[in-house]
Amino acid sequence: MMRRPVAVLGLFASLVLSTQALAAQLPQRWVSAGGALSEWITALGGEARLVGVDTTSQHPASLKSLPSVGYQRQLSAEGILSLRPDVLVGTDEMGPPPVLAQIRTAGVQVEQFSSKAELAAVDANLKRLGQLLGAEAQASALSADYHQQLDALQGKVRQAQAGQKAPGVLLLVGHAGAKPLIAGQGTAGDWLLRQAGGRNLAEHQGYKNFSNEALAALDADVVVVSDRALAGDQALQALLKENPALAASRAVREKRLVPLDPTLLVGGLGPRLPATLQSLAGTFYPAAQASFAQ
Repeated sequence: MMRRPVAVLGLFASLVLSTQALAAQLPQRWVSAGGALSEWITALGGEARLVGVDTTSQHPASLKSLPSVGYQRQLSAEGILSLRPDVLVGTDEMGPPPVLAQIRTAGVQVEQFSSKAELAAVDANLKRLGQLLGAEAQASALSADYHQQLDALQGKVRQAQAGQKAPGVLLLVGHAGAKPLIAGQGTAGDWLLRQAGGRNLAEHQGYKNFSNEALAALDADVVVVSDRALAGDQALQALLKENPALAASRAVREKRLVPLDPTLLVGGLGPRLPATLQSLAGTFYPAAQASFAQ
């Protein structure tokens, strides 16, 4: 009469051992060279496995206490290998290629993810991260929730746009206000503006320098400022100081300059974007701001 319970216990023990063996085979020491990837790893419960991150990995704040491996495009093999990682993760922006080859030769698993500003890339990135972390269910749930948040946002944007033209917007990327680049078509910045209900006034491809006069002539309704050196009001003040011609623009006259965290524009779409888009949409459509905050 006792054989069945014993057999069941034996099967359960085998399953536990099998699960433990599988978990042990997954990479335990991670280096992440991409801010969005670092955030997704954290959201999937993998922060404890991170032993190093790049300079774009600023969120959550706890990541700042980890050793830095430098900027994602200018990695050093020596710095990364000194951390004895099992895996290096980054986007297709990660490099340079000879350094990645050297890291692979040293026996470190190198995983590259898409940096494209599109939902399909988010889904694929989350799926692969879930596999590497043994957290497939959590990754699937995060992906579904991400889609749901953005779908809800688009519904609110359509309501806010009813009967009116989308505001003309520019996104400027600079360093302490100097020589800002305008985010054009096909950039993460362009995707972000459009998702929030803005009409990107920049028609060029990629990021491009413009003169002060050309910036002012575009006369945007809203200017979004992403500064690599300064944050918040400091970034806005530096932009106006370095680009005085902008003072005559509609956005400045109506005090519709908005700061944006530059780490949101590199390494693909991260988990903080839906909240950022809601805030931007509220700025683009002030009459409907309360609905975006819900």
